[in-house]
Amino acid sequence: MKKLFVILSFAGFISIAVSSCNKKLTIEPISSITAASFWKNENDAQAGLTAMYVGLRSQAGLSGSFQYNNYFLGEARSEIMTYGTAGSTGFDIYYQNSLTANNAGPSWVGYYSIINAANLVLKYVPDITFQSGAVKNNLLAQAYTMRAYVYFIMVRTWGDLIIRTEPMESFNPEEVQKERSPKEEVFKLIKADLEKALQLFPDNSFPAGRFRWSKPASNSLKAEVYLWTGKLLNGGSQDFTTALTALNDVQTASSLSLLPNFADVFDYNKKGNNEIIMSIRLADGEGVQGYTGLMYGFIVPACTPQATKDLLGITTGTNSNHAWQLSPAARNAFTNDDLRKAATYVDLYTYNSSCAQTGYLATITLKFRGTVIGGVRWFYDDIILYRYADILLLKAEAKNALGQDPTPEMNMVRQRAYGSNFSAHSFVNGTKNQNDDAILKERLLELMVEGKRWWDLVRFGKAFQLVPSLQSRAGQDYLLLFPISNAVLAVETKVKQNPGY
Repeated sequence: MKKLFVILSFAGFISIAVSSCNKKLTIEPISSITAASFWKNENDAQAGLTAMYVGLRSQAGLSGSFQYNNYFLGEARSEIMTYGTAGSTGFDIYYQNSLTANNAGPSWVGYYSIINAANLVLKYVPDITFQSGAVKNNLLAQAYTMRAYVYFIMVRTWGDLIIRTEPMESFNPEEVQKERSPKEEVFKLIKADLEKALQLFPDNSFPAGRFRWSKPASNSLKAEVYLWTGKLLNGGSQDFTTALTALNDVQTASSLSLLPNFADVFDYNKKGNNEIIMSIRLADGEGVQGYTGLMYGFIVPACTPQATKDLLGITTGTNSNHAWQLSPAARNAFTNDDLRKAATYVDLYTYNSSCAQTGYLATITLKFRGTVIGGVRWFYDDIILYRYADILLLKAEAKNALGQDPTPEMNMVRQRAYGSNFSAHSFVNGTKNQNDDAILKERLLELMVEGKRWWDLVRFGKAFQLVPSLQSRAGQDYLLLFPISNAVLAVETKVKQNPGY
């Protein structure tokens, strides 16, 4: 535990430096375990790797858990969210797209803490002797993938970034204060890191639980990166071809398949199932309410049908926790014979004194609703980063971008979604634009509330068309990025605010 504490302290070094504002820090670290004495053996390396994953989950406690931030950055600004019955609870800055430098959403401080943890691994582990070279290479591959993943989150969110490839191990202002590099340079680093990782992973297998980076997960990330640069950084056919190759490589992994029952993918008791490629593990006691908990809080009306009560089980028990919910546009996107609908949400209604239904009341989101322990609901679901249905739809997107027929991948997803009614929903290849529209909608239906939609809209160039709060602001492309918070700008003296904010 002492070693893990120390390495977590190292991982948070940059966060401490940044959050210290303009005060001069003269206090030396009090621990007797330094970098020179810590990074000595394989156990130390494994502890450093664990610290990196802990940082991914908690972000050093500085910027909010990934249980929130993954959603804030990846989906909350899209068209799928609206006010809950609790009214305006502060989350409306996302779906109303009213972010400002004073109210900017997640900070990048926590993300740089994760990068710092990865940088520590990449600096010290090469000089450590392992009993198995394959184990050592796997560890380094995970660190390279983690650094690429976090930079990919940040470059899509804030654009140009400070590039840090060495760990912060002192309070030297010259190391802390840096200018941002162009996003093109950030993507060069991301792609280089992924190539190094893919060369180091010893095989194409999944680790137990599927909550650590693997070669299939690294290829999943690579595909998404190249689709992004292919569409938004003029990468074109070359990048689409690279993405498609990576997706084909993912599919060669054993024990990877669509689960027959869509709802089982999100079942608390089926974590790490065969559809999962990469997730963030949350064990009992490690979770917080998270964004889905704030879609589940409700006192269910007494006249609600028993079948709905049985489906919901124990909620968080107070309407004041119902902070946001699926928008009418999101709910109405499903057809009634889409089996994903009943696994994604359930509507609640009002009733009169005779229990006759009188109107719509609220929507409860069913994905990631955790489990009940001791009569209390706990949101301890793993956070899914990549799963097989996502890969199939990314492959459909890559194929369509290359002028190839995406029908096989689209229909694999739809066959599960519609079951015996599949024939009425079979995908038919159309024009490239028609296919893109169909793929984007299929991603909405399949991946709703999984932290994907905002980035999908940006990648497909549809944010200003489909997000109600942006429809009157077409041409204000700066809105596709987040502002940098004034709190960060106050201490990152060489960083300039994103234009428009």
